[in-house]
Amino acid sequence: MSGWSGSVRRLLPIAWPVFIGQVAVLAFSTVDTIVVARHDALDLAALAIGAASYITIFVGLMGGVPAVGPIGGQLFRANRLHECGAQLHQATWLAIGCSVLGSTALLFPQPFLALAHADASVAAKARSYLALLALALPPALLFTAFRGFNTAVSRPKIVMLLQLGGLLLKVPLTVALVTGLPALGLPSLGVAGCGLATAIVMWTQAAVGWWIVRHDPFYQRFGLQRGFARPARAPLLALLRLGVPMGGSILIEVTGFTFMTFFISRLGAGPVAGHQIAVNVVSLMFMMSLAIANASSTLVAQRVGAGDLADARRLGWHGVEFGTLVAALLGAAVFLLREPILRIYTGDAAVIAAAMPLLAWVALFHVADAAQTVAAFVLRAWRIAVVPLVVYVLALWGIGLGGGYALVFVWHDTPAALQGASGYWAASTAGLTVAAFALAGYLAAMLRRQRRLHAAA
Repeated sequence: MSGWSGSVRRLLPIAWPVFIGQVAVLAFSTVDTIVVARHDALDLAALAIGAASYITIFVGLMGGVPAVGPIGGQLFRANRLHECGAQLHQATWLAIGCSVLGSTALLFPQPFLALAHADASVAAKARSYLALLALALPPALLFTAFRGFNTAVSRPKIVMLLQLGGLLLKVPLTVALVTGLPALGLPSLGVAGCGLATAIVMWTQAAVGWWIVRHDPFYQRFGLQRGFARPARAPLLALLRLGVPMGGSILIEVTGFTFMTFFISRLGAGPVAGHQIAVNVVSLMFMMSLAIANASSTLVAQRVGAGDLADARRLGWHGVEFGTLVAALLGAAVFLLREPILRIYTGDAAVIAAAMPLLAWVALFHVADAAQTVAAFVLRAWRIAVVPLVVYVLALWGIGLGGGYALVFVWHDTPAALQGASGYWAASTAGLTVAAFALAGYLAAMLRRQRRLHAAA
């Protein structure tokens, strides 16, 4: 199975459970958005600011936790199973340390509220939401380590099942806590109910994941049932060397969205509510790209560990092509169906009007996002993480965030189609396009260099 279709058939068994699991995770925020949008517009504005604050802290403090995937994948296929298992223990220690810092930041969110220029009523709601998310951050980071390890050893289905179970618990909890159940004496908590529901679900997921690692015979080969290893300098440093630039790249990519939310919040509750819905739609689409990226990275890392570099090169490039093609088809479909999609979220005509022009950018935005994401993940499988970080700083912060700020707040003679929230989306699309060409081009050059070295040897 060395051709393009053969590569796709090898990617799909890993990609589909990752996709379903990630959609389940994103459905947490989708459920929050839909329930809160139908509850109160001020709560929706607070949700947008609070969610942007949380994801910024979560991604910014992941540290080396995501590196358990590519490092573990190489060790797994090299048959160094106990070293592979040790990566999960060390990633767990990193998750615990980072959660202390992150939860503290969530309890004191004033910098984010000031950046968003949130009025007093929205800020109060956002604070209550973030205080409860401070309880959800530690298990979320622990589950990130569990997810990365299972993807590395080609066992994504157990993660998918836990994420689907979490969603089944999340939906009724969110509805009950946000809207209240007067018959049972449960008051309406508004947006704070979303935070409490998320905390309950994340602790449940982390606890079940820990139980599985301790009792499932599959994990015996990795030495994970012999007790919890102490922090070790060498594997921690290895995780950090790869994980810090990985986390930095993800942070820049995510803050390209979150800081858009903060700045768009300055335009009023209506624009930020429309932006929140548009972000949720695009994020749902992105889950397919992320699944293909994870599958590509996992297989490339495993083939590198097995010493089959030709297969690793082939799988990586085919992953980029496949991810881009799927994104183009999905982006076109959402563009054509954008109005009925928006009506699933809300019947508020003003919010729909605010979101409609944003979804007009979806096709180009999503294709560029998919291409750069898969290329970056494949590069990380080769343990190349600094180049994506540099590209993201220049393209996503420089062109996307900086260009959007200039279009919306500095240049006052821009066309109407590039004013308001649309200006940020236009600039972000441009930044992602530059990142896609830069990362795909670097990957292609690196693969050609690898091929020449292999031929010369």
